[in-house]
Amino acid sequence: MGNLFVKKPKITDVDRAILSLKTQRRKLAQYQQQLDAVIEAEKQAARDLIRQKRKDRALLALKKKKAQEELLKQVDGWLINVEQQLADIELASKQKAVFESLKSGTNAIKAIQSEINLEDVQKLMDDTEEAKAYQDEINAILGEKLSAEDEEEILAEFDNLEAQLAVQEMPEVPTEGPSEEQEKLDLPNVPTKVPGASRVVADDAEIAPAEASTKRRVMEEPLPA
Repeated sequence: MGNLFVKKPKITDVDRAILSLKTQRRKLAQYQQQLDAVIEAEKQAARDLIRQKRKDRALLALKKKKAQEELLKQVDGWLINVEQQLADIELASKQKAVFESLKSGTNAIKAIQSEINLEDVQKLMDDTEEAKAYQDEINAILGEKLSAEDEEEILAEFDNLEAQLAVQEMPEVPTEGPSEEQEKLDLPNVPTKVPGASRVVADDAEIAPAEASTKRRVMEEPLPA
């Protein structure tokens, strides 16, 4: 039931012309195929007749082939004209669509602009400028707006703080000498006794009894007669 109320698209003269050209293009393409077949057949017939030594019939076949080739050239020209006309119609249709789109856009812009009054726009701009000037005046009164000298002082203070921070972030250079622990060298202990003294005293203790024994032995021995 719903199909009964479907509105059929309207067929225009352009649509009929496009359909006619496409139909003619299809017929010309079929005719080209037929001519190609005839040309190939006449060429093959000429070969066979040449093998049979039938020169007259072979020349006649070649003449037919030539005539079909000339006709094929004409058909090719016709087909090119049909293709060109179809391309022109398609291009013109696109140009028309672009023109209609531009026309619709222009009408939309005009409709929007008709809702805007130039006097209202100018009044709005003036009110905005006055409101801005009034706010600037309030800021100046309240001291929120700085003078040029204040701006320069703030910039100078910023540069100063930036320089101080840069100095603080630099690695510290040692200013004091090495600490007592660093000066204290790990040297061997100084001996408190004379090296070898105990051994010398021991040797002297051993030599003293030996010398006494020798002296006693010498004294006890009789003198020679």
